[in-house]
Amino acid sequence: MTQSSHNVSLHPVVARVTERLIERSRSSRRAYLDGVSRARQGQPGRETLGCANLAHALAAAPADDRLRIRSERTPNIGIVTAYNDMLSAHAPFAEFPDIIKSAARAHGASAQVAGGVPAMCDGVTQGYAGMELSLFSRDVIAMASVVALSHQMFDAAMFLGVCDKIVPGLVIAAQAFGHLPAVFAPAGPMPSGLPNDEKSRIRQEYAAGRVTRAALLDAELAAYHAEGTCTFYGTANSNQMLMEFMGLHLPGASFVNPHTPLRHALTQAATARAVALAKSGIDTSRILDERAFVNGVVGLLATGGSTNHTLHLVAMAHAGGILLDWQDFADLSDVTPLLAHVYPSGKADVNQFNAAGGLNFLIRELLDAGFLHNDVTTVMGHGLRAYTQEAFLRDDVLSWQDAPKASLDETIVRPASRPFAREGGLRMLKGNLGRAVIKSSAVKPEHQSVRAPARVFSDQESAQAAFKAGELARDVIVVVRFQGPRANGMPELHKLMPMLGLLQDEGHHVALVTDGRMSGASGKVPAAIHLSPEAEQGGMLARVQDGDVLTIDCEGNLLHCEVDDATLAARPPAPMPQRAFDPWRNMFGLFRDNVGAAPHGACVLFSDSAYPKQDKQD
Repeated sequence: MTQSSHNVSLHPVVARVTERLIERSRSSRRAYLDGVSRARQGQPGRETLGCANLAHALAAAPADDRLRIRSERTPNIGIVTAYNDMLSAHAPFAEFPDIIKSAARAHGASAQVAGGVPAMCDGVTQGYAGMELSLFSRDVIAMASVVALSHQMFDAAMFLGVCDKIVPGLVIAAQAFGHLPAVFAPAGPMPSGLPNDEKSRIRQEYAAGRVTRAALLDAELAAYHAEGTCTFYGTANSNQMLMEFMGLHLPGASFVNPHTPLRHALTQAATARAVALAKSGIDTSRILDERAFVNGVVGLLATGGSTNHTLHLVAMAHAGGILLDWQDFADLSDVTPLLAHVYPSGKADVNQFNAAGGLNFLIRELLDAGFLHNDVTTVMGHGLRAYTQEAFLRDDVLSWQDAPKASLDETIVRPASRPFAREGGLRMLKGNLGRAVIKSSAVKPEHQSVRAPARVFSDQESAQAAFKAGELARDVIVVVRFQGPRANGMPELHKLMPMLGLLQDEGHHVALVTDGRMSGASGKVPAAIHLSPEAEQGGMLARVQDGDVLTIDCEGNLLHCEVDDATLAARPPAPMPQRAFDPWRNMFGLFRDNVGAAPHGACVLFSDSAYPKQDKQD
């Protein structure tokens, strides 16, 4: 494979992974595209509706919109929104439907809010029971979006979402309606507040008992202080990166603050693109192909993005019949240069990252070095090269200009010729316990390899209690098991990080091993997460005992228990702890019973059976 412009040859590993992905997915992708083709033949769907059906859909529409939809062949845009005013990143969406409707009318089209989807905040639920619903909310969002778009009224869709599970759920739904164009319109990050490293320091001080709860709350409120996404480079902002690398945003849309003239203009322009795409016939199935997903993985690795996307990208790809696998991540990580240091991998936040050059600088660097496919379709048309430009206002008119030729701060963003590391920010670990993921970009070189005795827990509360009792003040690898998708929905265990960070700062060699998740803000302590097979499914993690020596080695991609295989296999697995009946969590029992394995996206919507046999051990 070669790039179609600028005479840049595609890196051979990128080409090989792409070709392997195409071949692995040939049958499932064909079935998906056949389904899209059948759906496309019935468009526009509202022309097949009976008079009473159509009247129900038009009853609340303004007269001019009603006339357009009834009598004219003009596009009608369906808006799916994740608005709520508790979630800082989604509160700005309150004004987006009116902006979109006005912009659609200016282009001779119409728009209707098709439906809303839930949007929970992991920052609120961290360490509490709600986190057991967090991952499953992605699939609920996908299903709710499908319900919203099922009325056969729309020629294109606009998706309003930003945070952790919301964007992946919306992308899954966009592919379910792959015969329609889809444009994603983000809300942007909040302005910078208390620096993230200072916030982390105060959390550790509180864990050590050296500052009061009031001081901790003051710090948290100074960090999370306005509408917009949190400013660290976690899952929410990794979502925004992916939408640019995969061509579903407008160029430069990701990191523009809410309620600014530029943000307003970008939302208007996104609407104009949705109208144009509806007329041109460029739909989502043409945008989200195998090359787009390879570009997304490369973007994740080059920026040191969220570990959660080793789940979400797999599930998003599967929605389009593309069987992305952790081995694809591993092979791409071996060659993708790390070009960004954004908290928790560095001190800068996403506003500083954007000012230093941002995504559009990085996309150009990666394209010119042969790490990205330019020969793709995006909401802007043909070619990823359009995303090497950044958005700005000139005389109140939205325009684009080339991203900076050089980084404006090489402590934050670097060219491909001088990367922070020659390998990607995420690593895949393998060994006799299974497969796991680690965010190596946030871990200092001296902590990239840890060998220490295990201390085993079945929940994070027990680990925190042991820490407070002084039982972990030594070299230790904390094992927290029965946290996988089938056990309890795979919650994030981010509340363990302050105590583990404090132990590491005191000079101990520490790490975490779990079949659960970590936040997209996975930090300075090495954490082997998403371990599969999970303990509840008979994974070897259920056989690890206190005192077993474990090794985590990022450079060697190794996760190993120093117990011979026969002895390990002969041990009876630890029983999963019994949990008291809880009516609201029990409603998700169907999800826990049917969810797929972590390497296959930990998804309830698709069967593990689609993956090749060599993956079935996961």
